[in-house]
Amino acid sequence: MSERMSTPRARARAADPVVLDDDATLHAMGYPRKLTRRFRAFDNFAISFTIINILSGIFSSFGFGMNAGGPRILVFGWIGVSLMVLLIGAAMAEVASAYPTSGALYFSAGKLAKRHKGAWSWFTGWLNFVGQIGGTAATGYAAATFIQVFVQLQWPSYRPTAHQTVLVTALIIVLQGLANTYTVQLVAVLNRISVWWLLIGLVVIVGALIVMPDHHQSASFVTHFENNTGFTSGLYGGMLGLLVTSWTFTGFDGSFHMSEETVHATVSAPKGITRAIGCSAITGLALMLALVYSIGDYAKVAGAAAPPVQILIDGLGLTTAKVMLLIVIGAMLFCGLANLTSNTRQIFAFSRDGAMPGSRWWHSVSLRTRTPVKAVWLAVGCSLALVVPGWWSHTAFTAIVSVNVVGLFLAYAVPIFLRLRLGDAFQPGPWHLGRWGRPIGWLAVTWILLSSVLFMLPQASPITVDSFNYAPIALAVVLLVATVWWFATARRRFQGPVSYGRPDEVAAMDLV
Repeated sequence: MSERMSTPRARARAADPVVLDDDATLHAMGYPRKLTRRFRAFDNFAISFTIINILSGIFSSFGFGMNAGGPRILVFGWIGVSLMVLLIGAAMAEVASAYPTSGALYFSAGKLAKRHKGAWSWFTGWLNFVGQIGGTAATGYAAATFIQVFVQLQWPSYRPTAHQTVLVTALIIVLQGLANTYTVQLVAVLNRISVWWLLIGLVVIVGALIVMPDHHQSASFVTHFENNTGFTSGLYGGMLGLLVTSWTFTGFDGSFHMSEETVHATVSAPKGITRAIGCSAITGLALMLALVYSIGDYAKVAGAAAPPVQILIDGLGLTTAKVMLLIVIGAMLFCGLANLTSNTRQIFAFSRDGAMPGSRWWHSVSLRTRTPVKAVWLAVGCSLALVVPGWWSHTAFTAIVSVNVVGLFLAYAVPIFLRLRLGDAFQPGPWHLGRWGRPIGWLAVTWILLSSVLFMLPQASPITVDSFNYAPIALAVVLLVATVWWFATARRRFQGPVSYGRPDEVAAMDLV
């Protein structure tokens, strides 16, 4: 991907983009500096790598894939979908280089739209907001579930309940909120630790699964196909299995949202996005293969409450399996922390432009910690609100957080589509795709639309109240509320990203 200016207009925009002053770039977009730039390139990569979190994603969804396509889809679906997600990330990275702000998707949508800038920005922002809130809630819930699996392995008499899962989830989210309340430096340090936790944990788990089991499946087992979804069509069952990879690869817009706290953001943020996806694809494939080839009794594992944990117990023994499970739980906790951080920055930026109720509260920055503390606790509060229905019904909770993936990917698609529609008028940043920008962008948008449809189709048969896929209903509710709100009041007061003045004027507003 070239870092050379591709058009005369772009060359005029920044003579030396790699060393372009970050604050000058922010001032040129009409914003004063309110956040501290303490994220280096590795830190920016770390937040997206942590949110994608292959340990969390694969362990949470592996069982679904065993029944929707089996090893053939788990392995080859991972490879294919990873490549498509990399195209999405590359197209997003090009936009991130041009508009390195905390507003990220909604800001760039407002800037790239030819008309109706406010509407494009509004709907993108709310899809992104709801998707991220759902991600924080879902990740916390997954961590709480696996914590209780560990407790049950340690003390077999323990029987987890829905109430206990909700309470543990709430505790996790509150603790993650406390971590985000303090300096961004603490978050950066924790994200650095999380990368090494993930990588070392991956090596330990994969190595153990290679060395310790008495028996591994044959090489041809990777082509084994299973369809236990209840649908007679194997093609449909296999397509559903592709969702395992899509569920895992969410949240890489975190690097984009951290732009205003990243040094050399016009290059570091897009590299953070693409490197996080690429590293996750490779390491995730290693983990997927290790799990697949370590499956013993297929029916027993597929029917277990937590199939990957059953694989660990069967192959490594109970004691070692518990140690491995602690690694996975740690990865999930790091994932939730990074997700909440990204969520907070989106709230901060969206409120800065007056798009949220009580905006003046949510975009304020603590002078002591230099972090948007109020936005942190709004994100915590909204995530807890999504968890509450799980007190009565897991189905209700699933219905609410199911919009997480669809909402996020649709929010990813909007600025990419608008950049394509803008054509040669798009002014790229220093990191861009050159002549490959348009074909990659169209492939990315097409895949997002196809996978979004797949997310909203029934995923199990027979279709009952418990097995019904509530994603389309949840998405429809979100879009309905956003539409009514837009036409009722928002369109008169929100015109998209605002400018606080000329570069010299906003520079004078910087926090020292």
